[in-house]
Amino acid sequence: MQTSTLSIVIPILNEEDVFPHLLERLDTALAAFKPALEIIFVNDGSTDNSRALINAAAENHKAICGIHLSRNFGHQSALTAGLEHATGEIVVVMDADLQDPPELIGKMVERIKAGDDVVYAVRRTRKEGALKVACYKLFYRILKYVSKLDIPLDSGDFSAMNRRVVDTINDMPEYNRFIRGIRSYAGFKQSAVYYDRESRAAGEPKYNFVGLLKLAGDGVFAFSEYPLRLASFAGAVVALLSFVGGLSLLLWRLFSAQQLPGFATLAVSIFFLGGVQLICVGVLGEYVGRIYNEVKRRPTYIVESTVGRDS
Repeated sequence: MQTSTLSIVIPILNEEDVFPHLLERLDTALAAFKPALEIIFVNDGSTDNSRALINAAAENHKAICGIHLSRNFGHQSALTAGLEHATGEIVVVMDADLQDPPELIGKMVERIKAGDDVVYAVRRTRKEGALKVACYKLFYRILKYVSKLDIPLDSGDFSAMNRRVVDTINDMPEYNRFIRGIRSYAGFKQSAVYYDRESRAAGEPKYNFVGLLKLAGDGVFAFSEYPLRLASFAGAVVALLSFVGGLSLLLWRLFSAQQLPGFATLAVSIFFLGGVQLICVGVLGEYVGRIYNEVKRRPTYIVESTVGRDS
């Protein structure tokens, strides 16, 4: 396989509408980096015409190669596939929807050449729905609060990394990947560039609410034990309330002539305690499920075929 100075890793999932615009913007923004340039499109089980478009682009452009996964493994797994196949001394990861502007890559690469190991992009503004923006902001702030790592606020996967950081990330074996968290865990010298995130150039968003919730869960449960401590805290609070409630009922029984209204109090207590127990079991289940996935040691992705750059 040929080596390159700069590798661009872009996951693709049903992006036939935006793909021509993406190629055009990349061609303009990366003209200065040719011929030592490698653009890796990772086809994450697309069901539209994305596969054919990637193949055609690889045939027409020497810098482009495609990795076709055997099915949809998810955005983070597709990024992992691209990082493990990238040969560049500097590697940039970005999304295909052009919300991550290719024109920012040059500035990020300059920072890497000046001595930074990681340059991540931070969104100043987002042209998305108010509810979605609010949920993103809330998630990043919760993650920063509960995690021991200094995960930058409002930064996604869009970043540039030098070779040693990429090699470090590739050496990390976890199955449930959260690249922006792993990137922070790797450490080294990191800095930020700021940009205004545009709306999608074409096509539909691939992350729905459930997908975003799963990604948020991967971030929290992979980089924090706080939910376990919160479950323990909830148990302690319930135990304390139960003790206080029991003591109050005992004193009522000893010193009051009024009859105790037992059934309603008992029912509310049972439902409250049952709810807390289910939440604690759910938190434990999230960690146990991730342990289960890790110990199976199944591959994060499976490559069906490759195209371009001598495959």
